[in-house]
Amino acid sequence: MTGVTAVLTAVPPYLVVAVASLLVLALPRAVGHALGALATAFVFAQAVLLGDGGTGAHLATRFLGFDVVLFNVDQFSLLMGVVVGFLATAAVLYAYGSDAPKWVTSLALIYVATTVGTIYAGDWLTLVFFWELMAVTSTLLVWQYGGAAVRAGYRYALFHGTGGTVLLAAVVVHFANAGTFLFSGTTGIDPAATLLAAIGIGINCGFIFLHSWLPDTYPRPHVAASVFLSVFTTKTAVYVMYRAFPEGGMWLAYLGGFMAVYGAFFALLQYDPRRLLSYHIQAQVGYMLAGLGLASAVGEFAVTGGFAHLFNNVLYKSLLFMAVGVVIYRTGVQDIRDMGGLWRVMPLTFLLYVVGAASITAVPGFNGFISKGMVIDSAHEIHNYELLFGEGLLWWLLILGGVGTFMSFIKLGYYVFFHGSATLSPDDATPFQTAGMLLAGGACVFFGTPLTYGYLVELMPFTAIVAPELHPYSTSHLTESAALLVAGFVGFFALKRPLGWLAHHMRDVDAVLFPAAFYAGRWSVWGVTEGWAAVDRATMRLVAGAKWVAMNPRQLLANAGVDAEIRAGIGRSVLFLTLTAAVTLFALLLG
Repeated sequence: MTGVTAVLTAVPPYLVVAVASLLVLALPRAVGHALGALATAFVFAQAVLLGDGGTGAHLATRFLGFDVVLFNVDQFSLLMGVVVGFLATAAVLYAYGSDAPKWVTSLALIYVATTVGTIYAGDWLTLVFFWELMAVTSTLLVWQYGGAAVRAGYRYALFHGTGGTVLLAAVVVHFANAGTFLFSGTTGIDPAATLLAAIGIGINCGFIFLHSWLPDTYPRPHVAASVFLSVFTTKTAVYVMYRAFPEGGMWLAYLGGFMAVYGAFFALLQYDPRRLLSYHIQAQVGYMLAGLGLASAVGEFAVTGGFAHLFNNVLYKSLLFMAVGVVIYRTGVQDIRDMGGLWRVMPLTFLLYVVGAASITAVPGFNGFISKGMVIDSAHEIHNYELLFGEGLLWWLLILGGVGTFMSFIKLGYYVFFHGSATLSPDDATPFQTAGMLLAGGACVFFGTPLTYGYLVELMPFTAIVAPELHPYSTSHLTESAALLVAGFVGFFALKRPLGWLAHHMRDVDAVLFPAAFYAGRWSVWGVTEGWAAVDRATMRLVAGAKWVAMNPRQLLANAGVDAEIRAGIGRSVLFLTLTAAVTLFALLLG
């Protein structure tokens, strides 16, 4: 690398983005957003340059007596750096085109900076530091919008504060057993910290029953903020899950399979477009975790599939949030039943929605087809709990999640762009909204076509091992995709009425969890407050009683039916008090 390139690649990218986040506030809106886009583009460009021989530990130092690495570069962190930098640039352009206030973009950029700090951490101590900052900055990004976002933001903060605390406990246990925080010093998290690490990271991944923060929060803030939120926290959590469990485990694979089904099912019941997309974050993270979990049984191919799906999901999930964000921005409507017929007046947004929907549903020619196929192929190798045609439970879970995904995006597209009469006549996307969507949509197409999907494989880890085994456009893959597409179309229109009934009568765990947490907190506060008040009242009664006894000893004896003379002379009283003080002092000295 040249001297200039060497200097550029030595600069921690999160510092560049953090400075840009402050400049967005200080400078005129257009200039500030331009600098923000340049800062995120720097993250992307630096990762590309580092991929050419720049791997290794950078900024290794000591902090509080511990060895830490503040800028660690390997094939996994580079992959994350490429996609985070690229998408963040598109999201800043989209934010500018969506009239996002400077505070929104500033907080979004500091959130990006903490995300980049997490993915480039070379040790658990640095990672936990940036992990907690991610929780703080993303909470502020939610709160900024006010209104219903404030209450959701509190719940979001409680979930992520709890997850961060549990992860910190796992890191402490890891250090106590391994003697180091460095990733290079151990392979994954210490076995003694497995459960703590799985729960702490799993909250951010959206594990089933730990996921309710996700669909509760992401529909609330500014549409531009939702684009940032939708891709960074959960995908960074998948990356950290690999750091903790690089050898995978079938527990993780099956958990991912059930997440794929659970998220797709509840997405089908939603009429808020961003809430529907939020459930699909959980479902798609399930595919990623299934790939990482299958590392123990299938090897590098499964891990590559999981990371390829992570990479692709950042692109198409952000594109989908952008597209529905444009609809909400232009119409002010957040219920898809009140939309319809918008393809005529918003053709560009409709076309880019189709690109995102085709990508997430794994239509051939789009990037999701490549990565989802890799994960499903890996599950095909596992025959645990065979059900039909010799296929195992995990394979069927992933297939069922795929059918649910097709149905969800047929539903979303049908209600938003076709259903009913076109009573709304909004303008199409603004130029900068269009620019952001074109960047994400173009990447979805580029990494999915038969001619160019190889570039996706080149970005992935274990390229030399995986490339010869990858044949995404085989007849079996195309047939499977066609079958899923047909099942999705038929399933949605056949089940449209029952799904509508379920949407009104079936609630997710938040229907119980949120009220239970609220009343548990209220009663806990009441219990602690009243408990201390009872102790205070008892203490004051005891003191008052002791005072009365000291001042009225004869009355006390008389009330007890004792007729005795208790008068004592001054000498006897002094002797009694002296002995009492001596005994007390002796007891204190012994203590």
